[in-house]
Amino acid sequence: MAGTLGFSDIAVMASPLQSIKWAVSAVVTAAAVFGILTLRPRSTVEAADWVIRVADTDPEMNAAIARARATLPVFWASYNAPKRTETEHTLKVRFQTAGDDEYIWVSDVKKLPGGDYAARFADTPRNLPGKRFGDLTEFKDADISDWMFMRNDKIVGGETIKPLLKSMPKPDADALRARMEQP
Repeated sequence: MAGTLGFSDIAVMASPLQSIKWAVSAVVTAAAVFGILTLRPRSTVEAADWVIRVADTDPEMNAAIARARATLPVFWASYNAPKRTETEHTLKVRFQTAGDDEYIWVSDVKKLPGGDYAARFADTPRNLPGKRFGDLTEFKDADISDWMFMRNDKIVGGETIKPLLKSMPKPDADALRARMEQP
């Protein structure tokens, strides 16, 4: 079914037969990027629901996650002291569940006294029973798999988006590339 794509429009879950770990986080990245694109009144992206599965051994995705983790200081510098043009800071976090890992974007991140983090789900959890968009959650630094924010209406970060572009419908991939600071 086609419609305006938002955070909850792309399901991301591992199947019991296919172990999906860090790499599946890219799907949630795409969902959140589409959500960011559609949050603005002047921007809409039309797309169909779909699920993109990526093996946890995918070298391109694992390299993207490594780049995202290595550049987390860029995110934190902007998050802690954003310039006027830097907004919509989000992290992608892995949540381990019985059988499936789920990767979800979170916003309104706060560091807790013990070193962990608290944030609100910026997406609707698909595999976390009882959890909803906007609910408060906690996580550890090791569970962060990607980050992004907007600067001058361009996406900064979002490394795990890039390997997914080739699997997305061309109009959607082109829309994301156009919105990325470094496609």
